[in-house]
Amino acid sequence: MAELDTSGGGKKGGGKVRSKKASTRVDLTAMVDLAFLLITFFILTTTLQKPKAMDLTMPDKDEKNDQLPVPASRTMTVLLGSGNKLEWYIGEPGKSAPTKESFGKSGIRKTLLEKGAEILAKSGKTMIVLIKPSDKSTYADMVTMMDELNIVNNQQRAIVDITPMEIDLLKRDGIY
Repeated sequence: MAELDTSGGGKKGGGKVRSKKASTRVDLTAMVDLAFLLITFFILTTTLQKPKAMDLTMPDKDEKNDQLPVPASRTMTVLLGSGNKLEWYIGEPGKSAPTKESFGKSGIRKTLLEKGAEILAKSGKTMIVLIKPSDKSTYADMVTMMDELNIVNNQQRAIVDITPMEIDLLKRDGIY
């Protein structure tokens, strides 16, 4: 809204007749209201951070337990322990000694790449990774392990319950 000031300047009496000077004043109240409405609208309708989700396909929980036989020579088992530590072994538990490892480029990622290439060269098929989180491992460790498998492009993986014998292996090496 704008107002027009038509006051004469305060002189009363004789003298020359002068034209009145008109001064304008713009009322910005409506403009400020509109600006705050627009700011409020955009704050409430924008998405600050999109939720991140990992696609994970799990089998149906049914009564029959149809498991396909998996050759132990193609299977790498990763045991997640406490303190961002893990152990891995290839084959069956107890028949091959587990190796302590850490996460990262020079840790489990390097091992996954090397062992995957070895198994592919020997059998002509890709490596199957079994991930077994323990009670002492964290959700972040599980997500990190899945990220490592995505980085090395391993498509054959499974999340499996840890056995008491594997918990004993973790306890023996001090990462349970």
